[in-house]
Amino acid sequence: MALQTDIRYLTPMAVDKTRKKYCRFKKSGIKYIDYKDPEFLKKFLNEQGRLLPRRITGTSLKFQRKVAQAVKRARHLALLPYLTDLMK
Repeated sequence: MALQTDIRYLTPMAVDKTRKKYCRFKKSGIKYIDYKDPEFLKKFLNEQGRLLPRRITGTSLKFQRKVAQAVKRARHLALLPYLTDLMK
């Protein structure tokens, strides 16, 4: 007979709640996103160099548009690649 503590599950039980996403720009009071800072913009890109969606980063719509515009400008100036195999 198995005791109550010996029960194992195939997937781990969800114990803690996921933390609420927040817009880091609103929280920090950032109004301008600098397209000449590729290290900061890399936080919003995946390994292939594509933009991460809002649902993953938690960025608000207003700042997601500004991030997208900054990434496009940085790509145009060759500060960021358009496509890559492993960027991070």
